[in-house]
Amino acid sequence: MDHFDVIIVGAGHGGAQAAIALRQNGYEGSIALMGREREAPYERPPLSKEYLAGDKPFERIMIRPQQFWADKDVTLMPGCNVTAVDPGEHTITVGDETQYSYRKLIWATGGDARRLSCEGGHLEGIHTVRTKADADRMRAELDAGVKRVVVVGGGYIGLEAAAVLRKLGREVVLLEALPRLLARVAGTQLSDFFLEEHRRQGVDIRLETTVETITGENGKVTGVTTQAGEEIPADMVIVGIGIVPSVGPLIAAGASGSNGLDVDEYCRTVLDDIYAIGDCACHANEWADGAVIRLESVQNANDMATTAAKAICGDKQSYRAFPWFWSNQYDIKLQTAGLSIDHDATVLRGDPAERKFSVIYLKEGRIIALDCVNNVKDYVQGRKLIEAHAEIAPELLADAEAPLKSLL
Repeated sequence: MDHFDVIIVGAGHGGAQAAIALRQNGYEGSIALMGREREAPYERPPLSKEYLAGDKPFERIMIRPQQFWADKDVTLMPGCNVTAVDPGEHTITVGDETQYSYRKLIWATGGDARRLSCEGGHLEGIHTVRTKADADRMRAELDAGVKRVVVVGGGYIGLEAAAVLRKLGREVVLLEALPRLLARVAGTQLSDFFLEEHRRQGVDIRLETTVETITGENGKVTGVTTQAGEEIPADMVIVGIGIVPSVGPLIAAGASGSNGLDVDEYCRTVLDDIYAIGDCACHANEWADGAVIRLESVQNANDMATTAAKAICGDKQSYRAFPWFWSNQYDIKLQTAGLSIDHDATVLRGDPAERKFSVIYLKEGRIIALDCVNNVKDYVQGRKLIEAHAEIAPELLADAEAPLKSLL
């Protein structure tokens, strides 16, 4: 049985950063970085943006060049699907029977894209956007002549994919089950802005609309039928309705967690010598007033990875990283600072019609988050207000001519 001092399961942003951070913090033991995919670690956000559009080749979205991992003495192990963990014996099983032993284990598997469970959900031409292989299949079908696409889900993945497809000249219908876009992550001002923008760009958006069945011929998708009975022709369906945390082997081994894996401030699970980071890790977040949440972002994956690596190296530092996100759609750059969870008021700063504005989120008078559209200055300065737990009168915040830093 092969042994590694640290085995990292999951070769996305979190797993790659964990290996990098271990070496940066002086760790000299052996490190294995295992991933289910065949590729070296690569960035995920471009899959629904520049990579899908063909604007960036794969080499430009790799997290590090292939040679980097050899230079850092990190053993890349692609094509490894971990099926079982034995915490007592400190072993993992890959596939049916191959076992490896570890001293420390970092679980960085993220999640699998949630799929449609309706009739016809198995047909060829239905896609999720989670891996390079997913994007490659879509690109191949688009190159082969796909013209009509139905996007299911009005979150960031669905909207980014819709923007790329319109740029490529395809007909796009987007179905969202809730009454507005981005309902789980943004306020109504931002939802309304993106609704108007996508409709202006030619996306046919149907709110409060769910999929009943997907129809097909010869195993290939031909359309989508809504619960209202409307039939929408489609050559391709893209599903962006969230993820399911990939945590089965650790839950079976005794880890706790009803929404991913529960971890402490050092990213440790309840199992000895096993850490969990990134999209699959459920943690108490100080920027959500201590609420226990899963945070699906590159920032969270990278910063949790560094927290776990430091703890393994004997330098325990509680996870307190500031959360931030971004989304690119058409010529719109959205930057988000903080978490708007449980906000009780919003302030609109600027005019959405000018396509440059910010939405400031308040909770009990305190600034907790900002959504900034084409407004880098507000994003940079507003972050400092959140970090300072600033309480500023809404009428002052609403004055777009007054720099946010002048209000601190």
